This record gives sequence, structure tokens and C-alpha cells, in this order.
Amino acid sequence: MQSPPVTGVRSPRRRALSAVLMAVLVLGALSGCARVRTALALQPDDTVTGEVVIATPQKTPDDRGPTLTLPEDLRSEVDVSDYRQDGYAGSVLRFSGLSFDQVAQLTSVAGAAGEQRTQLTLRRAGNRVLVSGKVDLTTIPVDRADFQLKISAPGEVLDTNGDTDSGTISWNFTPGEVGDIRASLAYDDPNAPSATAWTLGLALLVAAVSVGVVALARRDRNEPLTPAGR
Repeated sequence: MQSPPVTGVRSPRRRALSAVLMAVLVLGALSGCARVRTALALQPDDTVTGEVVIATPQKTPDDRGPTLTLPEDLRSEVDVSDYRQDGYAGSVLRFSGLSFDQVAQLTSVAGAAGEQRTQLTLRRAGNRVLVSGKVDLTTIPVDRADFQLKISAPGEVLDTNGDTDSGTISWNFTPGEVGDIRASLAYDDPNAPSATAWTLGLALLVAAVSVGVVALARRDRNEPLTPAGR
């Protein structure tokens, strides 16, 4: 299977997940009936592993579904394979170890139209990651529409309006409606100094101060006494 034509678009890190969801949902909106299933796994080092299924009802035996475009510099990072299941034809995008910025480049799959339909923000606040957004499917017909989003992350799910199962949050969006997305996840910021580093630094500081105090005490004790009157 030959790789589809490629183009490149870059977006800020905090819009990375929005980019992926936006792209796949817009393809569904443009085609009417569609199956769009997105699964994103946030890793402890702030990389993303994921799988995106984009398919429409198969019209002929040779129908390969929607045509996708990918950023050129992600051609070797994202695997694209055929998808045929339950009368749908399309593609599966699989990737592993992408940075948030690299994932954001997947906006080019659907172009610029998606910003009006999907909003999703991933924001870190200390050791928490806050996810919020909405998916506007008011123009999507109900017939044979299948829109799903799953997000998993290390740590604990503190709050969400999605369904949770073993650390994975899932949303099933209803065609003809606007779906809200909300989640609060708790896991360590990989860019924050570790407790081990803080402990080691504190220990070194205490050791340095102790050595200095001992040296001063010895110097004062060993200084010769000056006779009175001199």
C-alpha cells in the first residue's frame, strides 16, 4: 500500500489531542455516515501512543474509504493500514512515542475546517492533567454513525463525565448533539524535579554546611592566644 500524499501543519503542544480528534471527526462530518474511533494513551514521559480508525460505509468492493493526508515528517512515525469491518472501509492510523507537537501535526488529515466542530484542551496543573472540550455533531445523521474517543493515562482518574474502566476514559458521542468532554487526571509531571533529586540536593547542602561549621570551629579552637596588654 502506497503512502498517501503528505502535507505539514504545526500547532501548540496544548492543542495536540484536539488536533487528532478534530481531524477525524471532521472527516466523519464531511462524509455523513462514518465510523471514527480514536484511542490515545498518554505516557509518563509526555509522549503519546494511539490508534485512529477512520472509515465510511463501503460502497463497492474496491472502495477504500476516505483519502487521508499525513505530514511528511511523520511518514516514518505513523503507520497507515487498510480497515474493512462491519461494512465499513477506511484506514487505521497507529503511532507510538510521538511528542505532543508531533501529534498536533495530524490536523492536516482534515485541514482547517475542524476548529468549528471540536474543542479539546489538555492542560497540566502541577501533578494533574485537566482535559476539557466539546464535540459538535449536530450536522451528523444518526444512521450508521459511530463516534468514540478513549483517553488513558498513568495514575488516577480524579473526575470525568465519561465512562471509566481501569484508568481508561471513554466517550460515545451522539450524532445530532453536542457532546461535552471533561476529565481530571493525576500523575507526575515528567519535567518537575524528582523527590530523589530534591533529597540528594538537600543532603549535599546539609553536608556542605556541616563541613563549613566544623572547619570554623577547628580554626577558632587552634588560634594562638594573644597575651593581654600587647
